Amino acid sequence: KYCWRVVSPLCRVISKYATGLQQEVAFGCFSLSMGSVLAATSPSPAAAAAGQGVPGLVSVPPGFSMPSVSSVPPASGSGPPPSDADSHLPNPGTYEECHRKCKEVFPLQMEGVRLVVNKGLSNHFQVSHTVTLSTQADSGYRFGATYVGSKQTGPAESFPVMVGDMDNTGSLNAQIIHQLTSAVRSKIAIQTQQHKFVNWQCDMEYRGEDFTAAVTFGNPDILVGSGIVVAHYLQSITPALALGGELVYHRRPGEEGTVTSLLGRYTGNNYVATLTLGGAGAHATYYHKANDQLQVGVEFEASTRMQDTTTSFGYQLDLPKANLLFKGTIDSNWVVGATLEKKLVPLPLTLALGAFLNHRKNKFQCGFGVTIG
Repeated sequence: KYCWRVVSPLCRVISKYATGLQQEVAFGCFSLSMGSVLAATSPSPAAAAAGQGVPGLVSVPPGFSMPSVSSVPPASGSGPPPSDADSHLPNPGTYEECHRKCKEVFPLQMEGVRLVVNKGLSNHFQVSHTVTLSTQADSGYRFGATYVGSKQTGPAESFPVMVGDMDNTGSLNAQIIHQLTSAVRSKIAIQTQQHKFVNWQCDMEYRGEDFTAAVTFGNPDILVGSGIVVAHYLQSITPALALGGELVYHRRPGEEGTVTSLLGRYTGNNYVATLTLGGAGAHATYYHKANDQLQVGVEFEASTRMQDTTTSFGYQLDLPKANLLFKGTIDSNWVVGATLEKKLVPLPLTLALGAFLNHRKNKFQCGFGVTIG
């Protein structure tokens, strides 16, 4: 009894002390866990500052610069002056490529049967064999070769590039493209017909930071005093607007003339509008990318020499999962056409079908093509 009277009060004190200690420990763990959660959810000032000005929130066309993104607009006169890198305009590309985006939507006419066999001999050399059977044009065989050098100037650009093909009659088409410097590019094209020179031209192109200038000499003959000189210039006015012009000078015995034209191109997020006006007429194109599968294009051409105008509408439907590419077109002359390309994966084989119908002239033509390699 005496022992129980001494131990019992001691047990009550220990129990009370243990209960208080347990509550303090539990409250401390809760505070510690809440502090960890708040520290994990709230970004640090360094991380928030590093995230400002990072592009990628919105998609922009390639070659265009994104302005800095900030959650709080800076006060007038308090921010640092813009750097030279942000004020630079992008290079507008070449004059010849302004209407190309829209033209790629339209299908190419096919007629007869065409068989193409491509064979890569190495990383730099490739050959091709083409057999064509047609009822309207000449049937025959063409041998082509492509050489790509080891001077790499970009992710998908290597120079020099030599491309040529020859048919069974001896006619030759050849091109040599070389990047002389980081800004200067040259091209030489030669065309012969049955062992006789028909056309040859030399191009020289200079690409600046916000402009592109090019000059082309075609069939120059000093003895006879004939030839063609074409000069192009394209300048970026804003990141979306580019203006330029073209000057064509031709001369031959008893004839001399000059034709000039002006060009304007506006590039949006998913569309490109281009207009060319000159003494020869007008040419306007509009390209619009609806989504990853559908692309449409509208083209208007007016010729002052032919006194004719044509309006065309084309579309391209791409189904990557089905390895299918469909293109269709219709114009104001009531010409309807379409092409279908199907890749037979995993075989290196591509089938192509094409049909075009001219309602006004009551003409129909169709074609079938097979590409191996």
